[in-house]
Amino acid sequence: MSSVETKTPGGAQAAAANTPDRAKVLLEVKNLKKYFPIKRGFFSKTVGHVKAVDDVSFYVRSGETLGLVGESGCGKTTTGRVILRAIDPTAGEIWFEDQDMGRVNVATLEPQQLKRLRRNMQMVFQDPYSSLNPRMTLLQNVGEPLLVNKVASGKELEDRVAYLLKVVGLRPEYMNRYPHAFSGGQRQRIGIARALALNPQLIVLDEPVSALDVSVQAQILNLLQDLQKEFGLTYLFIAHDLSVVEHISDRVAVMYVGQLVESATTEELYLRPLHPYTEALLSAVPKPDPKDRTEPIVLPGDVADPANPPSGCYFHPRCRYNDGKRCVTETPTLREVRPSHFVRCHYAGELNLVGVDGSHG
Repeated sequence: MSSVETKTPGGAQAAAANTPDRAKVLLEVKNLKKYFPIKRGFFSKTVGHVKAVDDVSFYVRSGETLGLVGESGCGKTTTGRVILRAIDPTAGEIWFEDQDMGRVNVATLEPQQLKRLRRNMQMVFQDPYSSLNPRMTLLQNVGEPLLVNKVASGKELEDRVAYLLKVVGLRPEYMNRYPHAFSGGQRQRIGIARALALNPQLIVLDEPVSALDVSVQAQILNLLQDLQKEFGLTYLFIAHDLSVVEHISDRVAVMYVGQLVESATTEELYLRPLHPYTEALLSAVPKPDPKDRTEPIVLPGDVADPANPPSGCYFHPRCRYNDGKRCVTETPTLREVRPSHFVRCHYAGELNLVGVDGSHG
């Protein structure tokens, strides 16, 4: 398959599934898979695979934020890393509307093409303490992308780094200090400045506030929203905190055991969920009203093993709506049940599920 799509009107690639407006779609992921081999024995024979990402499809429009949520180990971070080709995918397509190369399939790009692409796709990591090189100053940490890509050097580099630090709320005179001199929130601001260095189109945010205090989380979230408006950025926001995701996301996609089980606009998904797993996640969101005594839905059993997932619907062993027949034997597909509301459940639309506000959808 070619890495760069030929823009032919009415062509096979021109009509993408589940994309309402092709002109506005920046990133489109189709049937993405990432399997890690399980090796055993003296000869390291492959005896199975961990299905970390298992047939995931979604899109992100230019200028919007898509929140990717789910329990720990569901494949959120792996999805983000595969999209950036930090990890090579096992199968699937990753179409990106690059401002320099046009519409390209990231999954099949050659190393030289990938190097060019990465200027327009950046990542902010979860841990602000380990994501920065402790032996490098702020000038070196933030300026490294500019040097590697031969964008700036010398005085021009210093001016660019000073500007980036001001943009994220730090003083330019800090550029000769080392990361250990800063708090967690300040270090995350440095990481954001580094991600902005090359004026990217897409930034993958891998739980960027989960390691920070609640008050600092709000500051970083507000900063990200301000930067999005100022620079026209597009975010893939990976998180497990649904309150945080609701605050920043335009649309939300829910993952379970490597699969995407539901996606919709934030308001639609939070108020009218269609998947039982989403309903359970929303029931655990803290309520601001102290008089609200609604008990969260406690799911029985453990999260399924991605190396040995159950038959049929992966969620059926924990689902209180499991019919014991179709749910166990037949694998559900991701389908559009309401306009722009996709869900992977046999009985989506038939169940009377409860939203985050306690009302029935």
